[in-house]
Amino acid sequence: MLKRLPFLCAALLALAACSHDSDTSGPAQPAVTASTPATATTAAPAGAMTAATPAAASSAAPAAADTTADAAEPAPAVAAAPFVDNGKWVEGKNYFVIEPAQPTSHPGKIEVTEVFSYGCPACNGFHATVDQIASSLPSNAVMNYLAASFRPDENWPMYQRAFYAAQALDLVGKTHDAMFDAVWKSGELSTYNLKAGDPKPKAAWPTIDDAAKFYAKYGVTAQEFTGVANSFAVNTRMKRADDLMKAYGVDSTPTMIINGKYRFTPITAGGFAQSIELTQWLVAKEAAGK
Repeated sequence: MLKRLPFLCAALLALAACSHDSDTSGPAQPAVTASTPATATTAAPAGAMTAATPAAASSAAPAAADTTADAAEPAPAVAAAPFVDNGKWVEGKNYFVIEPAQPTSHPGKIEVTEVFSYGCPACNGFHATVDQIASSLPSNAVMNYLAASFRPDENWPMYQRAFYAAQALDLVGKTHDAMFDAVWKSGELSTYNLKAGDPKPKAAWPTIDDAAKFYAKYGVTAQEFTGVANSFAVNTRMKRADDLMKAYGVDSTPTMIINGKYRFTPITAGGFAQSIELTQWLVAKEAAGK
């Protein structure tokens, strides 16, 4: 097993990942820097550690409609770029084919989905890049988000529940950026003591009731939010999100999914800027039917 790096070193690295690790003895840690992108030629994406069997559920085809959310604010239409394959992006190295391809929830649109968690330090570091990706999408593409829960030792199921409750209440567009800030800047909803860099005792972790107080600033009551968060509908969305993530073959966050057919991480892309470029290239590839 890889040795864990000190918490918050994600802030010092240009590129990182939170991985699906069955060892729950401590927080997930960043992987390698962008200067050493993965060179694997197999279908498994790079990450700090590999998941046990992420492809085991790939034979299923869970619906994406209830688990993804559109971008916070629709970006101005960008002209679609023509598809040109100059050999820069290599299948099996920079991006990976999802087999079988998974259904999407926006007919006629190319879906660009980030698999993330508010509790993932690497996702927080990548968040500004995702905003750039969303704003760079052409009019034939749409931005989505898929909340992961595979780090219960870092309170990710609570963050996932909060996300899908916010989605059900149509609050994601108002709160997505603010949630990252509440976890990683103000510490209002952090599972860690940000100053000390240590995890809080489990009894001090933020709960869904704490999240409800945060969301109450955006047009709903805390009681309403908690009721939706604990509903059968949100439980169902969470289960479908977990199934869809497994079907995608995701073993770390952040991971980008293009139209249910391709996945990559900032590591396999080679960096944050390259992630924007690779997204645009795969969108163009899809649009061209290649």
